[in-house]
Formats: sequence, structure tokens, C-alpha cells
Amino acid sequence: MRALAAIAAFPAAAAAIWVLLRTPLAVRLGAAPRADRWHQRTTPMVGGIGIFAGLLTGFWVAVAAGAAPASRELVAILGGCTILFVAGLLDDLFSLGPLLKLAAQLAAAGLVIGNGLTISGLISNNFLAGTVALLWLVGMTNAFNLLDNMDGLAATLAGIAAVFFAIDALTVHENDAVLALALALALACAGFLPFNLRPKRSAAVFMGDSGSQVLGFALAALGLTASWKVAGTTVATLLLPVLVLAVPILDTTLVTVVRLLDGRPVYQGGRDHTSHRLVYHGLSERRAVVLLAVISAALGATSLFYAVLDNAWVTLIGVLLTFALLVQFASVLSDVERAPGLLQDRGWLRTFVANPRRLVESLVDFALITASFAGAYYLRLQGGGSTYELLAVRYAAFIPFGLYRGVWRYAGARDAAAIVGAVVVSEVVAYLILDATQVWGTFPRSVFIIDALLCIVLVGASRFWERAFVRGVSTLTGRSDRRRTVIVGAGRGGRSLLRELRETAGEQVIGFVDDDQRLARRRLQGVPVLGGLMEIESVLAKARPDTVLVTIPDAPRERLGLVIDACALAEVPCRFVRRETDLDPRVALGASVD
Repeated sequence: MRALAAIAAFPAAAAAIWVLLRTPLAVRLGAAPRADRWHQRTTPMVGGIGIFAGLLTGFWVAVAAGAAPASRELVAILGGCTILFVAGLLDDLFSLGPLLKLAAQLAAAGLVIGNGLTISGLISNNFLAGTVALLWLVGMTNAFNLLDNMDGLAATLAGIAAVFFAIDALTVHENDAVLALALALALACAGFLPFNLRPKRSAAVFMGDSGSQVLGFALAALGLTASWKVAGTTVATLLLPVLVLAVPILDTTLVTVVRLLDGRPVYQGGRDHTSHRLVYHGLSERRAVVLLAVISAALGATSLFYAVLDNAWVTLIGVLLTFALLVQFASVLSDVERAPGLLQDRGWLRTFVANPRRLVESLVDFALITASFAGAYYLRLQGGGSTYELLAVRYAAFIPFGLYRGVWRYAGARDAAAIVGAVVVSEVVAYLILDATQVWGTFPRSVFIIDALLCIVLVGASRFWERAFVRGVSTLTGRSDRRRTVIVGAGRGGRSLLRELRETAGEQVIGFVDDDQRLARRRLQGVPVLGGLMEIESVLAKARPDTVLVTIPDAPRERLGLVIDACALAEVPCRFVRRETDLDPRVALGASVD
């Protein structure tokens, strides 16, 4: 209970902010409204100074009271926080460039790692352990820097995370120094919030980079000290920092992917964060912050539950469900421009299960990945094996390879290649992780090759069965309920039309007609090229389509005449598909054009 001396962080932070708001520095550090920011009036950025003052005061008061030892590692963490506080304050004053900010982050991380704080509890290789720790520290520092985009958000989530680290240091991985630092950080955030998150009023103060970078770095360091440095690391121990900080990680990942796809710098500000997207969906700013805080608290609670329960399989299943729901949540948020008001229409619970099919696919993948590795292990050694690392890496690979965004009824060669690529990449990464963290002994490497082959077959079968089933039923029923279409023109327009018709109920493309000799008797996306325009009559006689769609309306008239005459003779409807882009919006709206 002596660690409660860290409560001094609360009045120290609040008093520092109250005093600073009445000094010329508040004017000098004013953040003016900008197009890529959420606030609408100039606001002083002195909150970071208060947070840093509260953090130092709370920790050193706890040390002075004998509640916690001033260990070398903890002092190094405060040293790293000091580096980032100074760099952040200079950035708030003079707008440092991204390279200078990164240099400061690397220096702070290097100070901590150089004093022995790495992930040695997970990775035995010192160089690799230090590299991963560096990426974690720099990544989380930037995650909170990006997360500081709405009143109360960064401080609330940081406070919640710090509380969970404090609980862990008190109950699971007992450490008085970590407990004092975590409590000081949580209470410093509490001292800042009354000035930043005010009911029915805009914020009186922002934390700026001097606060957000300190919060991110301190929490990342707490993650290292609380669990990843502990010997005998378990699955639950590994997941504690990830789950506690899952919301900042989700937000950073979403923003990074969206900005890279848009061709924008990741460090450039914008209104495309998780909190902004929730507001676009219909929530108020306060409710958006509350929702993200509830999610963060729930994830933190599950991480402690897993640590206390200490059951690897329950942990894996629970994390799988969490993973699937977070993917669902990110999918809904990334679709904000196309589906505004979704939260209002579906409700909060429906938001997390926007696509039940994807949730089912995630559960099926869990069973298949586990079964493939267990099967490979049994075939090779007639025993059972652990799949924890492989399961995590494989799920991480399935997302960028697109295994959770396809319409598998129309799966083709590209989808098969994605499955193979995801399995092979995840297998290699899992092998490298195990090679760096465990002693192989007599364990045969061939297990990984057998596992990759089994997993490709099992996951591929789970994805392609629907296509085979639909085609089989269609064959048995004579496909009488679907309109059979022949597309004239196998170019870009024809292939685009094919994809569109495949996603339209009741439509079936049975073939192309095209004069390109390189395509003769070949298949495009699974659809055969039946012949050229000179063979159109025989093609229609053999294929007996219900309609013909022409996607080459600019072809020579005599060539098009062959198609029209052949369709008239076979009594098959013929339609021309013309895709035009008109850049004048007045034409689209039916207005007159001068």
C-alpha cells in the first residue's frame, strides 16, 4: 500500500497545468485550428508539461517514501521520457520535422534498452530481443502521438492501460517499482483530464507532443517491465501488453494502411482516426471516447483474466474471438465513407459483428490451423505439438493476403495464390521466431513443410468448397434459374463486366467471344473464350445463351453487324454495354451546359 504515495502525481499535474494556463507560455504554445484538426479555437498545449511533472513527482515521492526502489531500469525509463518530453516540447514550439522526432525516439529507446530493458523473457537472442524492443517502444510512442486527436481520448486510454499495468504489478508480476510508475502515470492523466475533457465545453488545454509521446513511451516501457522481461513467459504474459494497448495499436494500423493507400505520409495529420470515424458514424465526440475507453477496459480485463487463469487453450480461443471482433470493428470503420450512420442503424453490438461470415471463417481457420500442425506433428513424431506461435503469425498473415475480404463463391486463381502465399509466409516467419526463441533439440524441421502442405489443402478446401458446391448444384439443376450470358469482347471492359455479373444474383457468364488469337480456346478468370466474331453463329448454336452483351461498341460496324445478325438469327437478345465517364457534374445532375 506504500505505493499509494504515487498519488502525489494527481495534484502535481493539476497544479502545474492550472499555473501554466496563467503564464505567457500558454499563449506561446497555442494550437490554432487547422483543416486536419478537430478543435475550433486556439488552445494552449501545456498539458504535456503537467503530465510529465505529475509523473516525475508521483514516482519520486513513492521512492522517497520507501514504496519503490529507484532501480536502474526505472530510472532509464524516466530518462527516456525526459528525452521525449523535451523533444515534444520543442516540436510544439518550433514544429520539428519527422526525422528529428524519430531520432529522439530512437535515443530514448536506446537509453532504455542499453540499461537492460528488452524482451529477454521471450527471445533468447540478445540482438533480436533488443531490435523487437526498439520497434515496440518507437511504435507505441508514435501510436499515442497519433491517438491524441480528440478531447480526452489519449489520456483516458493511457490512464486505463496504466491501471491495468499497476494491477498486474500488484497481483501477477509483483514489482513495487513498476507499480509506483504505473500509478504515477495513471494519476498524472487523471490530473490532466479535468482541463481537457470538460462537459459541454471545449478543452481548456491540450497535451501536445510533449505529453502524447511521454504517455506512449512510458506505457510501452511498462509493457516490457511488466511481462516481456519476466522469465518463463506464458501465452497470457505475452498477450498482456498487446491487449491492454490494443485500441492504440488498432488505430495506428488503420490510419497507417488508409494513408498509405491514399498516398499520404503516415505522420501527416488528418481526420481519419478511429475516433473520427465513430463520429462520422453518428456518435458524439464524448460517446466515441467512452466507447473506445470501454473497449480498452474490456480488453485489459480479459488480459488479466488470462494471466490469472493460466490456461493456454482458453487464452488462445479468447484471443481468437477478440481478434475476429477487432477485425470486424476495423472493417466497419474503414468503410465509413460508404456507409455513414451505420452505428445508428445497427446499434453498437451489431457494429462488432457487421459480417458474421468473417467471424465464422476466423473460427474455422483456428480449427484448421491447429489441426494442420497437430496432424503434421503426429505424422512425423506420432505425438502432439504446440501451435501458439504459428497460430498468431498465421492469422497476422491472413489479413494482408486478403483471406477475410473475398467473396469465395467466385474464388479463382488469385485467391488460391493468396492462400498459398499467406501459409508459406506465415510458416517461414513462425519458423524464424521459434528458431530465435527456443532450443530445437531433436525437433524435426520437416514438420513445418508437412504443416504448410496440410494447411494449404485444408484452408483452400474451406474457401473453395462454396464455389464447387454452387457449381455442382447448378449442374444438377440444369441452371434453369440463372440467365446464361455470352460477353463479346474479352478486354478490360469484358473482364470488368464478368466480375460485376458474378456478384449479381441470377447471372452466369458462360463464355467470351473475341478475335484475339492469343486468347483462342483459353480461359479468363475461369470462363472460356468460345471463338472469334467470325464464329459467332456456331458459338450461339452450341452455347445457347439467354443474352449476348457486347462490350466493344467502338469496333468496326461490319464486325458488330456480324454479332447483331447472328443474334437475330438465333433469336437471342443482344445488348451493347457502354461505360462512359463525364467529368461535368452538371450533366450528371441533368442541368444545362453552356
